[in-house]
Amino acid sequence: MFAHTFTTFNNRFLREAVSGDAADVALIFTFAGLYALVLVLLSIYGSHRYTLLWRWWQTRHSPQVPAQRYAPSDLPGVTIQLPLYNERYVVEELLESIGRIEYPRDRLQVQVLDDSTDDTTVIAADCVATWRSRGLDITLIHRVDRSGFKAGALDAGLHTAKYDIVAIFDADFRPEPSFLLRSVDHFTDPRVAVVQGRWGHVNAGDSALTRVQAMLLDGHFLIEHPARARTGRFFNFNGTAGLWRVSAIADAGGWHAETLTEDLDLSYRAQLRGWKFVYDPDLVVPAELPVEMNAFKTQQHRWAKGSIQVMLKVLPSVMRSDAPFKVKSEAFLHLTGNMAYPLMALMCLLTLPMLVARTRIADGTIGAVVDALLFLTATASVIAFYAVGQFAGYKDWKSRIVAMPALLAIGIGLTVNQTKAVIEALAGHRSEFVRTPKFAVKAGGAWASRLYRGSRGLVAFAELVLAVYFTVSVVYAIREGLWGSIPFLVIFVSGFWYVSLMSLLQGRMMPSAEPAAPSTAVLSG
Repeated sequence: MFAHTFTTFNNRFLREAVSGDAADVALIFTFAGLYALVLVLLSIYGSHRYTLLWRWWQTRHSPQVPAQRYAPSDLPGVTIQLPLYNERYVVEELLESIGRIEYPRDRLQVQVLDDSTDDTTVIAADCVATWRSRGLDITLIHRVDRSGFKAGALDAGLHTAKYDIVAIFDADFRPEPSFLLRSVDHFTDPRVAVVQGRWGHVNAGDSALTRVQAMLLDGHFLIEHPARARTGRFFNFNGTAGLWRVSAIADAGGWHAETLTEDLDLSYRAQLRGWKFVYDPDLVVPAELPVEMNAFKTQQHRWAKGSIQVMLKVLPSVMRSDAPFKVKSEAFLHLTGNMAYPLMALMCLLTLPMLVARTRIADGTIGAVVDALLFLTATASVIAFYAVGQFAGYKDWKSRIVAMPALLAIGIGLTVNQTKAVIEALAGHRSEFVRTPKFAVKAGGAWASRLYRGSRGLVAFAELVLAVYFTVSVVYAIREGLWGSIPFLVIFVSGFWYVSLMSLLQGRMMPSAEPAAPSTAVLSG
């Protein structure tokens, strides 16, 4: 009943406007012009994916390799930093994997940088004591104020770091024992500031959500990073699974906490100072993908908001620098990439009015051109980009790309969440660093009864409204015979229904209570 009433209202309103006076007709064409402008701007970002694919293809046989290698007796000292915040389910396995690292013990230091407010601190302290008794130089540093969030914890650790190279791993990452020996040789080049490894996935096959996340990350790590790194363009350290030269951190101004993506911020500042970044896609570090929709949305919100904060902070410096045009243009598209989400939100709102307008003022040729443009620059570019990402990384890539429809749908379903993040960043709204909950899940493992689950928010209800809105749009398109638009509308419908319902069904009304941590700082070592 609601769908019929809503469709009838919009149909009558626009039909009357088109057949009315010049002002009404001008209004319709204004909407059409705005819709066309949105499509053109979105096509720029869609077309950029094709350029990344081309650069990857050109350089796919040109890996970055060390100019020389250290002799075993000359290996540099390395400090491993492990930032933690309420990681009770994963901290033991993290320290187990770090304890297995193959590197001379007299040149290895481990810092457990714990900002937890629950019993993670007690668990970590027991593990640290065990590994210290086995001869590992390991220290637990527990902060009680969490100032600067992750950036503050990393910076605090540098004050007692013994060595000029630091390796950083988030709590759910499990580096192979050979990680340091396979990566440290890049630092024989004194210009190298960062060596970044690739994120692997321990639970990619658990659900449609985890399959989509794996494909999204694979596109980033198997296409984007190689395309930028191998062609002399800026790319970023990803906050974990990599190494930094401490002197490069200091030269770039240190860790800053005013953005939610401190890793992206420092990466650009360091590269503007002339430091070199190395990316090795064969250096894979397995990690846990978020299994709950609200946790995934929180992570994506943080990354989107942080990237726009970094855009506002460093993009002017990039544009004023003497970097080549190829670096500046790629940096612009990289840092402004999440601006596509407000454009997507505007396109969503204009969809139904434009469907109605097309039945009155556009002939079939114009409609076909619009549908073709939308497919080639948006849908097709996404399909090509992430399909090639699977081809580049996996022998069974054909079986993996069956998740492509889910990727398209969930990507669309995130529009409200990500638009909110962009608007908050542009408005200067500050928020704390909300870490992504980890549950130590294996393939098919249970997690629903555990702490740290995300809470529901108003965004889910906005997504639900859009789900209904696009359902109405599909009904209207079928009734009017707009067959070329229906496949796109179905993607929107399925995306908003899936994301909104999973957010509402999986989330809690309020964040769960967590066991208290010790009230005083603990420094052991």
